[in-house]
Amino acid sequence: MRIPLAALCLLLASCAGTPPKPRQVERPGPLPLALDHDFEFRKVKQYFLDPMAQRITGQVDASVRFERDYRMFGAVTALDQRQRFGNYYTFFWVARRPADVRVRLEYRQEKLHAFVQAREIAYPNARGHHTTEFAILGDDFYDDGRVLAWRASLIVDGRIVAVRRSYLWE
Repeated sequence: MRIPLAALCLLLASCAGTPPKPRQVERPGPLPLALDHDFEFRKVKQYFLDPMAQRITGQVDASVRFERDYRMFGAVTALDQRQRFGNYYTFFWVARRPADVRVRLEYRQEKLHAFVQAREIAYPNARGHHTTEFAILGDDFYDDGRVLAWRASLIVDGRIVAVRRSYLWE
């Protein structure tokens, strides 16, 4: 009984994959806009882990400290902590039909002014609900500043089918 159970656990553990890593887009050019109701962003979570944040003292509910503690978990040294400071973006989106979807985050940073950078994650044959996380951290954050404006796009067949953007995005 123990051997088949252990084999099943090993099989399930080997099936678990790591989330895809974003790749930097060298020259993010404009893409045609063809909005499609089969693809949409459901929710966006933004979090800025500030290196200069004031420590909260006194009697405070645990949920207030949770996000910072969650992001800083395991960062023991000052270098580890420095690599975790910056902007975190989590996008919840849905694809109602199967398609090869690319999720692109275009953003402008404080010290780069109007220069647009982009990161992208590909999802082959995506269907259903998905969560995509982008993070501008560490040296990217310290060298270029915090993110001032952003736009997230779902791209299918070279066309933008869904868009969410910050208020400051033009």
